[in-house]
This record gives sequence, structure tokens and C-alpha cells, in this order.
Amino acid sequence: MTTTTATKIRPRARAGALVRGSGGPRYAVALLVDALGTGLLRPFLLLYGVTVLRLSAPATGIAMTAGVVVGLVCMPAVGRWLDRGARSTVVAASMLVRVLGVALLLATPAGHVWPFAMAALFLGIGNQAWPAAHAALVATVAHGRERDTALAAGRALRNAGMGAGALLATACLAGGTTALQALAAVTGLAYLTAAALAWSVRLRAHPAATPAEGTAEGTGDGPAPRMRALLAANVVYAFCLNVPEIALPLVLVTQLHASPVWSAAIFVANTVLVVALQVPVTVLMSRFSRRNVLAIAGVVLTVSYLGFLAATSLGHGWGAPAVAAVSVLCTIGEIIYAGSATALVTVLAPAHALGRTLARFELSTGFGLAVSPAVITGLVPHGSAALWGGLAAATLLAAGATCLPAPPPAGGVCRRPR
Repeated sequence: MTTTTATKIRPRARAGALVRGSGGPRYAVALLVDALGTGLLRPFLLLYGVTVLRLSAPATGIAMTAGVVVGLVCMPAVGRWLDRGARSTVVAASMLVRVLGVALLLATPAGHVWPFAMAALFLGIGNQAWPAAHAALVATVAHGRERDTALAAGRALRNAGMGAGALLATACLAGGTTALQALAAVTGLAYLTAAALAWSVRLRAHPAATPAEGTAEGTGDGPAPRMRALLAANVVYAFCLNVPEIALPLVLVTQLHASPVWSAAIFVANTVLVVALQVPVTVLMSRFSRRNVLAIAGVVLTVSYLGFLAATSLGHGWGAPAVAAVSVLCTIGEIIYAGSATALVTVLAPAHALGRTLARFELSTGFGLAVSPAVITGLVPHGSAALWGGLAAATLLAAGATCLPAPPPAGGVCRRPR
């Protein structure tokens, strides 16, 4: 059972149920403010280190990478904290630790890399801890397909806030060093405001008393093998999140010699599509089991990767428009994946270990995001077949791994829950 928020929200309509399932109106505002702050700073943290602090690009990049890695190392502790019943407190803490990171960023003297590294560390811890904490909170206040929709709505809202923040930051870049420092300060205030709103929800849970939903997604084989297969597959699935940011710009510029405008347009279209379609697509796919939906996402992503392979063979001229068109299919695959993966984890996880299971899931996602730039940039010099063919084969295998057959009962794989 769970304690409830200070203000009880009765679901009088779908919109009301969605807000309630997402943690309530104050929590929704906290998500938006937090995302806006992240959009203001995260894409420009490297630029801040190089431009404002006059650090070398390699030193800045190493400090940022170290922050992400240490953030991942902290995830087991976050999972244990969640399993002790904390919910809104962990979400607020993930925001407050980023306030500390921004404060260190503003206090870092020019030319000093270690304070910048500490700032990147705290920002990395907050960024890595937030998804698991948010998913645990939503899993506590919402159940069944309402939970899936609430998680999807949270992702759409976060993408909208980050997109708006990035646009505001881009518009302010002409102001130079002063503008970047002002952006950092506004980011810190945004995180502080979001932390206060999230903490005010005051939600705790007693996981041991919460009914487990793990049997809903197909019974027969134990949850541990299923979860291990899901976590391994998720590392490969996570590559799709870096395709619009890394793979496509690299291919468009180095292989097709296209204008950087194409890369920017694809990135904007990706953000807009995620914001507009995440909830409708998740609701549409709710007629299938979450495991089937995750497998479908893998198939869609595989087809899109093969589409990129075909598009790049067109060469300069038609190649860039074709890549842009296929990117829409890749984004649809990303949307289906994002709408099913976390929801499936919350269903398969034992009630007493929800936090630790979500932490392991975020570790697998973070690992996939961390290694994908190296893998992608390493495959590009070997040609389009190596890049897109390799991604297609790996993703199709991952999709198959999510559909492990249940040993004792007969009747196929990926059965729909009854």
C-alpha cells in the first residue's frame, strides 16, 4: 500500500486519470521545470567548459564522461533507497544534486578542470538517478495500462521541456560568456524549483505490501532469466536513442556530404514526433502484451536501419532526403520501445525489489548510451553495410531475446497476458 499525495485527485476523465497516474499536477509541473532546466544546460555543458572556463575540449569531454560513469555507479544505492519506500524524496534528491552541480559550475574559476569535473559529477549523478526514481514513483500511484500511459506522458512532457530549453539556450548563445553563465544560473533555479515541487508531493511506499504484477506478462519461466534477457537486449535497444544525435549527423556529413541543416531538421523532427506521438502510440499498442510491443519495436528499428542502408546507397542528392524520411520510421521504433520497455520492467519486477530492478534497467540503458558513440564511430569508417547492417542484426537478435519461451507450458512465445 502507499501513502497518497496531500491533494487527492479523482479521475473524472482520461486527462484527470493521466495527471493522477503521473503523480499529480504539482509533480507534472516539477517534471516540466526540471526538463526545461536540463534542456537549457545539458547540450551546452561542453561549450560552457570550453568557452567560459577556457578548458581544453579533451579535458572537458573526459570530465563529462567521468560524471556519467560515476552516476551509473551510484545507481545500486539509488535502487536500495527506493526499495526502502522512498519515492518523491529520491526524485527531489536527483534534482537537488544537480542544483549543487550548477552551483559548482558557476563557482569554478577559469582554467580549473577539477571543480568543473566535480560539477559534471553531480550533474551526472542527478541525470542518471532521475529516470529510475520517476518510474518508481509512477509505478506506485498508477497500475496496469494507466501506468504505461503515465510513463509515456512523462517522457513526452520531458522531451517537450528539454526541446524548449534547448531552443531558448540556442537563442541566447549570441550573448557569449555572460549569456552562458546566465543560462547556468537559470538552470540551477529551475532544478531548485522542481525539487521543491517534487518533494511537496510527499509520496512513500511499502513495497513488501504492494501486490506483485510480475505474473501478468506471461507465466512459466522465472522472472530472473527474463529480466537478464531484457537487460541485455536493452543495451542494444538503447543505441536507437543516439542514432539521431550521432549516427545520422556523422553519415550525412562524412558520407553524403550533406548540409548540417539536414541533421538539425532530423533532430527537431525527432523531438516533435516524440512529444506528439508518445502517448497516442503507447495507448494504441496497449492491445498487445508489453513483451510483444517491445519485440515489435525491435523489428521496426531493424527495418529502419536497413532503410538507412538503402538510403545512403543513393549517394549525394537523393541520399539526404531519403535518410530524413527513414528517420521518421526510426523515431516510431524509438517511441514504441520507450513506451514498453520501462513499463515491462515495472511489471516483471518483484514488489520488494522494484527500485533495484529499475536501477539495473537504467544501468543497462546508460551502458548502451555510453558505448554507442564509440561503436557507431568505429563502424562508420568500414562503410554503411557495417554500420547499418551491424545495428540491424544486433537489434533483431535483441528483439528475439525479449521473447524467451516459457519452458513448461506449450503454446508459443510472447503470449498475451490474460
